[in-house]
Amino acid sequence: MNNNQLISNYYSEHRDEIINFIAVRIMDATEAEDMVQDIFLRLLRGHHLMTTDTVPALVYTMARHAVADFHRHRHVHEAYEHHLKKSDVGSLISDIDVESIYCATQIMERMERSLARLPKACCEIYRLHIYDSLKVSEIARELSLPYKQVENRLGQARKAVRQQLRCCV
Repeated sequence: MNNNQLISNYYSEHRDEIINFIAVRIMDATEAEDMVQDIFLRLLRGHHLMTTDTVPALVYTMARHAVADFHRHRHVHEAYEHHLKKSDVGSLISDIDVESIYCATQIMERMERSLARLPKACCEIYRLHIYDSLKVSEIARELSLPYKQVENRLGQARKAVRQQLRCCV
């Protein structure tokens, strides 16, 4: 019996049991169903050596990790939400979804980390273009660099940032 058959058989026989295992720990049956599907999809995509004895251990280990990730994410989300509500900004943006603000903040942090990895010249050009809304010709004039050089460095920076943000968007 191959891995896919083992996983499929285990899923069909124990799906409800695993959903209950997770639902009791996170208090959300719908989310538990999604988490179980994710677990089995990861198993199907993975290249683990499995037997009928190892599948349950692997599934329940993955389920425990998923529950821990769920609580960790919820804790961070609640702490951030609390911080926003306490701040002056929170009163200004009470109509905006907190999850959206949190996601936007994560994207900005990831973008800043990717910019920090770039050479100083590329980073400076990218910041001038994005944050100061300067055109390539204006940046070239301001930095006393050839137009093509600014264009190339901006392209390098865009490529690096896009690659880092690919998983977020």
